[in-house]
Amino acid sequence: MTALSLKPFVAALALGGAWALPPTAQADTGKLLLTGGVSTVSGPAGGGMVPWAVIGTQATEGEVGVTAHATRVGTLDYALASYGATVGVHDRVEVSVARQDFDAGAATALNAIAPFGVKPGARLKMDIVGVKVKLLGDAILEAHTLIPQIAVGVEHKRLQAGSLGSVLDFLGADRSGTDLYVSASKLLLDKGLLLTGTLRYTRANQNGLLGFGAAGPGRDGYSLQPEISVAYLLRRDLAIGAEYRFKPDNLRALGEAAGLGNGLQEDDWKDVFIAWAPHKSLSLTLAYVDLGRIVPGITRNKRQTGWYVSAQAGF
Repeated sequence: MTALSLKPFVAALALGGAWALPPTAQADTGKLLLTGGVSTVSGPAGGGMVPWAVIGTQATEGEVGVTAHATRVGTLDYALASYGATVGVHDRVEVSVARQDFDAGAATALNAIAPFGVKPGARLKMDIVGVKVKLLGDAILEAHTLIPQIAVGVEHKRLQAGSLGSVLDFLGADRSGTDLYVSASKLLLDKGLLLTGTLRYTRANQNGLLGFGAAGPGRDGYSLQPEISVAYLLRRDLAIGAEYRFKPDNLRALGEAAGLGNGLQEDDWKDVFIAWAPHKSLSLTLAYVDLGRIVPGITRNKRQTGWYVSAQAGF
């Protein structure tokens, strides 16, 4: 991660409310249950890995809303904590901030390859500021049409590498970068499905936790990476689903040239999840995540599978 998160994504639950809830069950603000989504591990509203076209919080037109989230991801060799807040303005513009704290203790094994000076208990910290703007459509209110809700977004990320700074220098990776994306979300009302497709323009390694870009012969430029999220509504307050996020794998060629084989390979991310909304202002998510191999040269080529838990509260 994103080792990730990854938190799949209860906005779908709200969709259940769009046809299952009586008028008295609507949020006080006038927006139906959870139609503002939940916070991704990077901050924007959507799923744990994939931003959706929805605008976060319960705010409707003419209103401003706020949510806060806390997320924990644990895999075989790594752990990630994420927390932050999102502001939704008039159901049109969303501003998000997030801080990621990545436990990279396994990276001390790099000292056996070269004198990198990675200290025990090494951590990577990253600050993310995002803005999303809805362009057209409404995934909930216009469920009867073929037009999805479409939004564009930007995420600016700044990494604090600590004792892993020499590793980033070796990789030729920058410590800050910006992702651009466009998302389309569509509710299939008769099937109880919420579908989202996102196309991301990025040069981030492991979502930015290993910097941005790479020295030659690695890939240093931007590439387009698709992301997919599907949620199925079991009932108005409970959903299951899955996400798949393609990754750029910028560092592989550099690792091969350095004699590390696939030691710097970056795999796609995926998860399956269950999400529950006990109250209109609270959502809880549990997911099984598969983040593929993260620097497999120091983890004996193991896939980083594990669990993701997240909570979001709205105000």
